[in-house]
Amino acid sequence: MSEKRRRELGDNDAPIEQELQETFDGTIERGAERLHRAFRHIALTGFFGGLDIGLGVMAYLAVLHETGEHLLAGLAFSVGLVALLLGQSELFTENFLMPVAALVARQGTLLQLVKLWGVTLVGNLAGGWLIMWIITTAFPQWAPTLVEAAHQYVDVPISLPAIALALLGGSTITLMTGMQQGTTSDVAKIVATVIAGFLLAGLGLFHSILDSLLIFGAIQSGADISYLQWLGWFGYTLLFNIVGGLALVTALRLVRTKELVEEQRASPKK
Repeated sequence: MSEKRRRELGDNDAPIEQELQETFDGTIERGAERLHRAFRHIALTGFFGGLDIGLGVMAYLAVLHETGEHLLAGLAFSVGLVALLLGQSELFTENFLMPVAALVARQGTLLQLVKLWGVTLVGNLAGGWLIMWIITTAFPQWAPTLVEAAHQYVDVPISLPAIALALLGGSTITLMTGMQQGTTSDVAKIVATVIAGFLLAGLGLFHSILDSLLIFGAIQSGADISYLQWLGWFGYTLLFNIVGGLALVTALRLVRTKELVEEQRASPKK
């Protein structure tokens, strides 16, 4: 009875509200587009994503070096996420909501998702390594700040607090993606982006790409950190970023729109 009444009061006859249906349709459409990209487009988008996030790291380091205030530096880091949004590039962790939703709705294949994730991840790291080499060359005075920041990550052994920080890092970026997808306002998208950047960098959440750039910069500045140490930290952080994004955000949003997912799965592919 309540569902029938909701349909009478709402703007549509779908099993959920009109706003949720529009967001769901856009999520599936964007996710399917990402899954069906050619290898070259994925690689370039990922590479540019690494370059763009490097701008945020540069702003973060500039503020942190001058003020020592992590929260203020985190706000400055948002420059990188805004560059990602406006430049149409992507981070690996931005591909936990839309492509997975499209996969569940049978608008793509698991192999396509693996290709999207793998190529984007490598592209992010390659672009990030390059931009950090340029940044450390241009601003050698930031070396002590970089080294201190990097040790905050590589010196942390895998533990419940570290896992929690990585879970929050993955879920924060995925939630940002969902907020951006839920509005057509560019201003609202930028606000959501700034909020996510502030939380991610200002609170020191573990993020496999952002923090890797800090570690790369520290290594390039001569820190006593090896790429093997980075890899040890990167492995578990990457895993729990994925778990955080999928379990804490993506899965719950799919459950919320379960009826629409079932309709998509039942409909013939276009």
